[in-house]
Amino acid sequence: MKLWKHLLIGFVTLMTCTAAVAKSVELDNVAVVVNNGVILQSDINNAMNRIKANASKNGKTLPKTSVLRDQIVDQLIMEKLQEQEADRIGVKIDDSRLDAAINDIAKRQSLTKAQLISSVQKEGISYADFRAEIRKEMKISEARNALVRRRVNIIPAEVDNMAKLLEEKSDATVRYNISHIQLRYNEDNKAAMIAKAKKIIEQLKHGKDFSQLAMTYSKGPKALKGGDWGWMRKEEMPTIFADHITDEKKGDIIGPFVSGAGIHILKVDDVKGLPNVSVTEVKARHILIKPSIILSDDGAKKELNNFIKQIQSGQAKFGDLAEQYSQDPGSASQKGDLGYQTVDNFVPEFKHKVEELPIGKISKPFKTVHGWHIVEVMARRNVDKTDAAMKNKAYQILFKRKFNEEASTWLKELRASAYIEKMKDNSSDS
Repeated sequence: MKLWKHLLIGFVTLMTCTAAVAKSVELDNVAVVVNNGVILQSDINNAMNRIKANASKNGKTLPKTSVLRDQIVDQLIMEKLQEQEADRIGVKIDDSRLDAAINDIAKRQSLTKAQLISSVQKEGISYADFRAEIRKEMKISEARNALVRRRVNIIPAEVDNMAKLLEEKSDATVRYNISHIQLRYNEDNKAAMIAKAKKIIEQLKHGKDFSQLAMTYSKGPKALKGGDWGWMRKEEMPTIFADHITDEKKGDIIGPFVSGAGIHILKVDDVKGLPNVSVTEVKARHILIKPSIILSDDGAKKELNNFIKQIQSGQAKFGDLAEQYSQDPGSASQKGDLGYQTVDNFVPEFKHKVEELPIGKISKPFKTVHGWHIVEVMARRNVDKTDAAMKNKAYQILFKRKFNEEASTWLKELRASAYIEKMKDNSSDS
């Protein structure tokens, strides 16, 4: 092991040792070294406790502790690698964005913020730890979106072909609720792993719980969620899923089948049709300022706030400022006008702003992966299945499919290029 790895472990151990002497608490060991970071035993224990509490609450049976620990360690390693990528590209989640996200969580659960905090604390998690976890998830999500989006390439012909296919479909578009088990293999153990997959299918046919088997055996991205991918149209699924689903019904098991990523088993948990829905399009304009070595985040915000004052006082027009100062070349040439678009075309923070803004209102400065923005919603309209709306829908389907595929490849590459060393596990199985 490189010298700096020893120094890193020694430093963390020294710090936890000092804390143990000062506060008479149990020593917190380094469990895994991940590049220039570490995963502590307490990180694993906390995740273990949360999963056990959630399983108990929902009546789920978990695999034995050693198997569950391996799954947790695997997930924590992937989280650490993504968090390191977020730090590398400079992703930061300030308190205002974090508070907005927590308020959204409370709203989705029909709770006040105080009720959400109480609920979290009843599960044995401090509000400070909860905030830290949400901040980490936001950092990871933002980094993944920024780094994977640039890998997605969609050509106009693909959009046209997908739009034609959508037009040919009946109004009752089918959606599938899918669960997934993925086994890793290499050329030396491929036959043995296929045989193992077949044994898992036999267990499923005899009534074994899919989610428990996924948590025990799966190395897929949804393993610790029992393999649950949720509801998807075929067009939104990873291609390897869509290619193996034809006219399956609720409860059907598909597989095993092999791809470059592993050996797969699918279960169709449910199937239903989708009603036709009109599309709401938003016409908006924005000004983008990108922070740099010269211009800080605070500087970018200050500049945008100054633009707002100029517009509101009548000293300048939004379009003129966008044309002169916006660093989005595509819209700057159109005086900041983004045209009519469905909100799903925007990154999450931008989407949230244009959804909540009244027409004619200019937002306060806000940050996305692209930089700092102010945005004004100029108009909204409802559109039925016009050609433009169908192409927007086709683009989103293609993007989601390719994004999922590229995200899986990106994660695989991250792990393959990382330095990972697991320390000796002194914890006991139960």
